[in-house]
Amino acid sequence: MRIDRYLHCIRLTKSRTAAQALVHAGHIRIDGKRILKCAEEVRAGQIIALPLRGAIRILRVTALPARRGPAAEALCHFEEVEASTGDCAAPPHGLVATQGSIS
Repeated sequence: MRIDRYLHCIRLTKSRTAAQALVHAGHIRIDGKRILKCAEEVRAGQIIALPLRGAIRILRVTALPARRGPAAEALCHFEEVEASTGDCAAPPHGLVATQGSIS
């Protein structure tokens, strides 16, 4: 299934056009790889990262939907792995915050 259709069917975007805009802007990653084409295929088990409503959403694809159904049905097709608000208070994973300047 195409990435734009998937995002529309699981109700993360209101339209396929909105999903396509995210793809063309280079904001979506599948398994860590930046996606630049709307025709990129999505399969069960893949990890999708995208900015949405002021947060970075990281999702695991659990199943591919046959249609854009109600919200309760859409929730069955992905699971939230992690959500980030973009807050820079915590250092990235594996890095330690230190005070002072770097010499």
